[in-house]
Amino acid sequence: MHPRLSLLALGVALGLTASAHAAEPAAVEQPKLTRQTLDSGGTMPAEQARLHFDHADLHFTIDPQRRHLDGEATLHFTAREPTDVLLLDLDKNLPIRIIAVDGKALAASAWSNPDGRLRIHLPKPLAKGGSVSTTIAYGGQPHVAKRAPWDGGFVWSHTDDGQPWIASAVEGEGCDLFWPCIDQPTGEPDLVDTYVTVPKALAAPGNGVLVEVKDNGATRTWHWRIKQPDTYAITINVGPFEELKGDYKSRYGNTIPMELWYLRGHEAGAKALFGEFPRMLDFFEQEIGPYPFGDEKMGVVETPHLGMEHQTINAYGNGYPKSEYGFDWLLQHEFAHEWFGNQMTNRNWDDMWLHEGFGTYMQPLYGQYLHGDMPYFAMLHDERMKLTNAAPIVSGQPKTEEGVSDGKLGPGLDIYYKGSLMLHTLRGLIGDDAFFESVRRLVYGRPDPEPGNFKPRYATTKEYMGIVDQVTGKDLKWFFDVYLYDAKLPRLESSRQGDTLRFQWVTGHGEPFPMPLEVQVGDTVHTLPMADGTGELQVPEGSLMIVDPRSKVLREMPHAEAFQAWEKAQKAEKKASEKAGKKD
Repeated sequence: MHPRLSLLALGVALGLTASAHAAEPAAVEQPKLTRQTLDSGGTMPAEQARLHFDHADLHFTIDPQRRHLDGEATLHFTAREPTDVLLLDLDKNLPIRIIAVDGKALAASAWSNPDGRLRIHLPKPLAKGGSVSTTIAYGGQPHVAKRAPWDGGFVWSHTDDGQPWIASAVEGEGCDLFWPCIDQPTGEPDLVDTYVTVPKALAAPGNGVLVEVKDNGATRTWHWRIKQPDTYAITINVGPFEELKGDYKSRYGNTIPMELWYLRGHEAGAKALFGEFPRMLDFFEQEIGPYPFGDEKMGVVETPHLGMEHQTINAYGNGYPKSEYGFDWLLQHEFAHEWFGNQMTNRNWDDMWLHEGFGTYMQPLYGQYLHGDMPYFAMLHDERMKLTNAAPIVSGQPKTEEGVSDGKLGPGLDIYYKGSLMLHTLRGLIGDDAFFESVRRLVYGRPDPEPGNFKPRYATTKEYMGIVDQVTGKDLKWFFDVYLYDAKLPRLESSRQGDTLRFQWVTGHGEPFPMPLEVQVGDTVHTLPMADGTGELQVPEGSLMIVDPRSKVLREMPHAEAFQAWEKAQKAEKKASEKAGKKD
């Protein structure tokens, strides 16, 4: 699902907290991560771009008492271009025991991993179209997340009765925190088999389809198989879980398995949450299109952290609360990422709003689907009050995940809230038919998705802009330039001469902004084309006048900025008062 700080703020903004089960602190101070491992994404190295990732065979043995992971990864690649090296990513704090290429062990001098970028020199060059496999045996104490999922790593927790409860969450720092991978959004393998060996009393729900549970005596190995998962969406979950299972009869004619893995003692909350699965599936299939992984499952597992969009096995730690909107926002948001993140993956983290803006807009849209306009606009209003507008939500340059999600380095929470509000405005501008067709084309690469006629795909902001132009038959570059590539929101200025009221759009860099404007005068709503960014209307003095009465247009609003400034001052005053109290 979500970046670290972003998800925390998202929950706080809605008055929510994480699960009551807190992770235990690390027993010893752990080694620091290198900058290479901390960064996920950015510009893909040429050596990685030469490879197509065919298959990952990942074996993990989890020792809860020692907080230890033993791993053996066999990775298969096909060369897009000639190469003599395999360049992978793996946290250097997980010592490597041995590396083999095509089944033959390499000398230690043939590979190096000084900073978390693992370079393996091939025994002989690989021609274009050639195949190669490497097996990497490694192990150690994987990085512990100080506050998952906002800080990536493993969570070593326990249940109320003292049994191990373990989860991984690595979106920010990436897959290299526990397996050797290509830590890029486009580094997805075509197929992944995971084998997770855990003490026999525990279960290990995972991504995709359960192939086998093998009894080893004191342990069991859970074998899962998934097609083309996001690299950060591959996950490990371990605990004394119970399972709820069912089937969903899709409007597309297929049957989708549903699974919820929950902790013993949480049955009432789990059953209520499981009861939400069918209507969420119906909403997304009706509004967006087929559930992308219907031949695998819709899965959820209870975790000792708030949540994450792990493909087909979403992490859930929201505590089963009741909501004034009638649904669990955390489950709905994470589930949205099956479409916006897992089926359609941004090519670069600079386009991360494609995950989070669409994912966030699904909550008010779902509120509207369930209960009409009141929850829809209530949630949009909450989002509006959280905008910072400090940086554009798209820069046009390759970015790391941290460079986008960290509000000091990039747009931060605006990829959620501004992205969502921009989509609301776009929907009002082009109409529902064109809007939802553009979304389907973005997600599936076609307007007529059916189970079996699409595969997971990558997308960019520019591609979505082109899709909208194609669907509408218009050039809407002006719209995206202002909302995506400008930090400031458009400002509406007005002036009066007698009974004539003149309106003008003002943008951050003087870009054209021909956004139509509705103005209600008395009981009549007038639409001003604003073709050149200006418009006039006869409004006699003393008339009732409401600008944008249906709240269609995301724009600068003085009352919102004034509230934000007041709220910031209140927090600063409270912090200063608490600090002074501690000194006394």
